Amino acid sequence: MRIVAALGGNALLKRGEPLDAATQRENIRRAAGSLVPLTGGNELILSHGNGPQVGLLALQAASFTGTEPYPLDILGAETEGMIGYMIEQELRNLLPSGTPVATILTMTGVDPADPAFENPEKFVGPLYTKEQAEEIAPETGWTFRQDGEMWRRVVPSPEPKKILEIKPLTWLIEKGTIVICTGGGGIPVAPSGENGGYTGIEAVIDKDLASRLLAEEITADLFIMATDVKGVYLNWGTDKEELIRETTPKFLKRHEFPPGSMGPKVDAACRFVEKTGKTAAIGSLEDIAAIAAGEAGTIIRPGE
Repeated sequence: MRIVAALGGNALLKRGEPLDAATQRENIRRAAGSLVPLTGGNELILSHGNGPQVGLLALQAASFTGTEPYPLDILGAETEGMIGYMIEQELRNLLPSGTPVATILTMTGVDPADPAFENPEKFVGPLYTKEQAEEIAPETGWTFRQDGEMWRRVVPSPEPKKILEIKPLTWLIEKGTIVICTGGGGIPVAPSGENGGYTGIEAVIDKDLASRLLAEEITADLFIMATDVKGVYLNWGTDKEELIRETTPKFLKRHEFPPGSMGPKVDAACRFVEKTGKTAAIGSLEDIAAIAAGEAGTIIRPGE
């Protein structure tokens, strides 16, 4: 079975944890342990988030006054390589010697006229108090929005249209390689002319939507989004919350889910199932093997 597993931010950094390498390494080590059971008899393709890491690099770059800050596409490439390296290494430490694992820097094509550029809403970077955000905003020109009780930077998040490295990704998968790609939604690029060229775009692509596109283009049998909750809940955060175990896109579309957290995952899952007729799932990273077996998480299948 060909499985695309999109690792949420909890695979790298839990809310409130420091943005240091040791913390991320330890979280990735635990994530790798959960992923190993999926490698037996399956083709495994991994993607991951990068919001906190991009935000941290942008903050570090902004503090250096000797040059212009690096744009988000380059920061995305840096984090894709950094996080992919750690995931790849921790998987290699657990898998049988000689198991092929590869990290591929992945560019994701977007439309430069996407309306998202007029309405930045993708959270990146660390959490701030309102006072800190108000102090940083004039210095950097960044836009901030409230995220729970705290504040975070927001940037444009255009719709992913094309995975540029789909051919080499497919070659590696067909040779039995565990592939890590489309990190942070991929490096955002847009067509630059008539010759098929591309140029970087100042944006961050939603990881779940890009992973959904990846799963479609490589004809995955199962698309899993691993996060830090057991699955999709109705009435989340109330005394009437209820885990949805098995469902369909039609049912999920009757309900609203938080746009900054579960909403994009539900949207990505529904679109994948409707487009391919295959299965998607959302649930805890710790339960990912059981999710793949249909025994945990929220399973979304086609039908009424």
